[in-house]
Amino acid sequence: MSDHGHSTADSHDGHAEGDFAHPLPLPMLFGVFGALVFLTIVTVAQANYDLGSFDIAVVMFIATIKAVLVGLFFMHLAFDKPFNLIVFLSSFVFVALFVIITLSDANMTSEAFENNPNDAPPAAAAEM
Repeated sequence: MSDHGHSTADSHDGHAEGDFAHPLPLPMLFGVFGALVFLTIVTVAQANYDLGSFDIAVVMFIATIKAVLVGLFFMHLAFDKPFNLIVFLSSFVFVALFVIITLSDANMTSEAFENNPNDAPPAAAAEM
């Protein structure tokens, strides 16, 4: 039969030696899972305390730690090529850039996003 272009340097599953994802040991994966569960419990427990204006900062900090753990270990970015990490992080930079541009444009064109019931209707609508 045909070898479908695989050379003898390929492994038995059809992947080249350097192309397969880095396998992580189960204790490490369970440790990351335990850390994620613990941080989720901390987030829920934090809701019982009033930290004033720091509430959102604390919750976002915990969520950022959880996102980094998921990205590094479950998405294998910790052991992958640096280019993949750069592409992944640059997507967040572009999303933040688009949100900032959208919000700055909205602030320049409108004073509020909500309709004010005291405002008069537009002239075209009033004539109908």
